Amino acid sequence: MAYSRNIYDNNGAGLEDTVYRYLCPVRKAGSIIGRGGEIAKQIRSETKANMRINEAIPGCDERVVTIYSNSEETNHIEDDDDFVCPAFDALFKVHDMIVAEKFDNDGDYDNDDESSERQTVTVRMLVPSDQIGCLIGKGGQVIQKLRNDTNTQIRVINDNLPICALALSHDELLQIIGDPSAVREALYQVAFLLYDNPSRFQNYFLSSSSTLQHQPGGILMSPAITSSHKNYSAPRDAADARVFSICFICPAENVGGVIGKGGCFINQTRQESGATIKVHTPETDEDDDCIIFISAKEFFEDQSPTVNAALRLQTRCSEKVGKDSSDSAISTRVLIPSSQVGCLIGKGGALISEMRSVTKANIRIFQGEDVPRIARENEEMVQITGSLDAAIKALTQVMLRLRANVFDMDRGLVLLPTFFPYISQTIETSSKPRHRKGENHPHGSEEIARNENYGSQTNLKPPRRNRVY
Repeated sequence: MAYSRNIYDNNGAGLEDTVYRYLCPVRKAGSIIGRGGEIAKQIRSETKANMRINEAIPGCDERVVTIYSNSEETNHIEDDDDFVCPAFDALFKVHDMIVAEKFDNDGDYDNDDESSERQTVTVRMLVPSDQIGCLIGKGGQVIQKLRNDTNTQIRVINDNLPICALALSHDELLQIIGDPSAVREALYQVAFLLYDNPSRFQNYFLSSSSTLQHQPGGILMSPAITSSHKNYSAPRDAADARVFSICFICPAENVGGVIGKGGCFINQTRQESGATIKVHTPETDEDDDCIIFISAKEFFEDQSPTVNAALRLQTRCSEKVGKDSSDSAISTRVLIPSSQVGCLIGKGGALISEMRSVTKANIRIFQGEDVPRIARENEEMVQITGSLDAAIKALTQVMLRLRANVFDMDRGLVLLPTFFPYISQTIETSSKPRHRKGENHPHGSEEIARNENYGSQTNLKPPRRNRVY
């Protein structure tokens, strides 16, 4: 390859591996999956790379294709004297198949020069913010050279990102537009630069259970484990696992949708997410709310069963807002321990302002008498209001910051589980006004479970404060 590889020191966790995240249009995903996953298996077999194709997310017209392997340059690319790593090879097989499928479907592919000039291709990739600098360069010199050398439009986008970009809250979006051959050349140079400058956080992109062939919410194609992939399957200390929980305030009339007929929906969510889900209904008619409590014992680098289950249940636990009953805006309410409020607000409100800006949702934190009476003395309420898309993004941001705080990693990157669950776009919500906090009601049998998960935090009884952020 053209450059010497730059290795960061991060406890040796996957730093010598190469990871690419290519955005595939949903309508073209079949061209790289094939019937029964045959094409994806073939790519894996031919390149010896790992490939994960995330499930489509409602409201997003792209799917993340994560391609990774060791960095050893063992593969030879046709019409090129360079040897490349398996992930590099697989990246271009995926790209070529998607581009070929585009022209096959459009029916206007022609080999003559004039037609070629009229055709354009767009490539989009997710790149973590600590890695994007190698593509930009000092004063933008590298990216400008790439544009000039390849005659393509190359942009780095850090706002209005697609939902799938929340795989990292600090992702950047790389976009390349031009004629097919020029875009391929630009992608070639970009892939080299990313290979030589790996992200120090790239081991978190991957599930530690890389031997699995399928996991809920996505397709995982992985060859047999070899010594070069031990970073993703090594035994871990059980002491590193933490209990992470989310507590929805759910309108009482929505509980039936959460549970499903005969418990079918809640049981399916438990099974597919791996999380524990408990429902506490109000003990008196005076309470209009109930509690949906989700928890799991997790490792930080793994998928989060709690986040997975919460995203599946969000719309069913939310209420509609707006006078028009057909309005797609929803309001989601979550209870959090008072001790964790700071990780959402940040110094001078910087974090909550950032989340509002990124997600386009209204995110507010209620304390004191503005908290519903079903909350305990040491709990505050986070309320998220916005379109379905904005509300999903905002809840994801909130949960990941809370999760990072639980693992004492809130000063680093906030990570999303590798897989998104399928989120139904049917909004089964309530539109009734909420009663505010009067006095704290115990949560019955659910109180024991929540005490265990919050640990010593439940013994705190700080004075109530009437504040809204």
